[in-house]
Amino acid sequence: MINYIIAVVVGALVLAADQYTKFLAERFVPMTGPAMEFIPGLIGFWRTNNGGAAWGFLEGHTWILLSLTVIIMIICVAMLLKYGLKNKLLFWSLTLVLSGGIGNLIDRIFRGGKVVDFIYLEFMDFPMFNLADCAIVIGACLMILYFIIDIVKETNSRKADGNV
Repeated sequence: MINYIIAVVVGALVLAADQYTKFLAERFVPMTGPAMEFIPGLIGFWRTNNGGAAWGFLEGHTWILLSLTVIIMIICVAMLLKYGLKNKLLFWSLTLVLSGGIGNLIDRIFRGGKVVDFIYLEFMDFPMFNLADCAIVIGACLMILYFIIDIVKETNSRKADGNV
């Protein structure tokens, strides 16, 4: 039970940081002109209101993006309740995906179907993003790592049992 409480607190902190940085970006980060450099040559701030997913995918299809987000979040909650406490890696990956998903869902609902993106990688052609996106990507990578580890364990278990 304490793990769920910790997950809710961490998820709430990630969500709060995401919404606060988006609030600051809306107030202080320009939408046009050169990016505000944070780490020169690496990271800058330049705001956009993204009506799609990464690279503008599904631009203007808010209901599809909202529906996909809700479906993914329902799956994550179900996985968290069923399997989450059995493995810490899976538990934290789901927590991050959920908190990031909620952050972007709030934007889509309360900011006219658009997500505030403001982190700009100056050294490469990459879409702008926000803290919720970071949480989702880190959580998804941890989940992939969990599944790779699980497959390796299963394969090794079958080899040990002579079932391969």
